[in-house]
Amino acid sequence: MKDDKGKQFLELINEQNNLQWNIVVKLSSLINLKWISGDLKNELESLVEKHSKITTELNSLDDNRSIL
Repeated sequence: MKDDKGKQFLELINEQNNLQWNIVVKLSSLINLKWISGDLKNELESLVEKHSKITTELNSLDDNRSIL
């Protein structure tokens, strides 16, 4: 069971990292467009929501808040 949690943890960290890079790309694009893109704002909002869900899931993997 600990191996499953570790594997899930690593998968979530990888997904979270990919989302963070996507968020940075979207923010950079918005800045370059002087914050005038509704589509980019919507995409960014969606990425931030996914990131938040993953963070919550990561935090719930370890009930004791100790290293897996």
